[in-house]
Amino acid sequence: MFIQTEATPNPATLKFLPGREVYPAGSIEFHGLAEAEGRSPLAESILKVAGVRRVFFGPDFVTVTKDDAVDWPHIKPSILGAIMDCFTAGRPVVTDAAGLGAPEETRTYDGDAAEIVAQIKELLDTRVRPAVAQDGGDILFSDFDPESGVVKLHMRGACAGCPSSTMTLKAGIENMLRHYVPEVTRVEQAL
Repeated sequence: MFIQTEATPNPATLKFLPGREVYPAGSIEFHGLAEAEGRSPLAESILKVAGVRRVFFGPDFVTVTKDDAVDWPHIKPSILGAIMDCFTAGRPVVTDAAGLGAPEETRTYDGDAAEIVAQIKELLDTRVRPAVAQDGGDILFSDFDPESGVVKLHMRGACAGCPSSTMTLKAGIENMLRHYVPEVTRVEQAL
């Protein structure tokens, strides 16, 4: 098995491409060993590597975020080994995804606001998410305030904590949404 690696715009995150499906249901993120235990044998193995902070699975890739105090050459072989072991042994990547997928929307929208939210989600799904997936991340809709025009987005994988994430939100996504959906005035990261 050959696993390719790619740098991401986030120097603390590296993208691993095992050449097969990883998480075809979309994307899922694990923020620590306690969150992965009993839910993902692969995430659990990767998070046991000293210095690994977060693991994100996309449809055909794994992104791993490390602590700043650790260098990639010291932990990359262990991460590659964990990925290879999981796939060659035929272990499942995820066994229990409950509560770990896309954040739940807590707000419902009516009338014009519902139409605006549908336009925002369509633009995110067709233009933004495929582009950020190439960099090992994901961006999901969180909220839209019809009165202020503010859109809030969740940044995951390589996008979370990336030094260029503010630039991505402001110069890229905000400008695009404001162009296609005039009701949008600003885009912010959901915390």
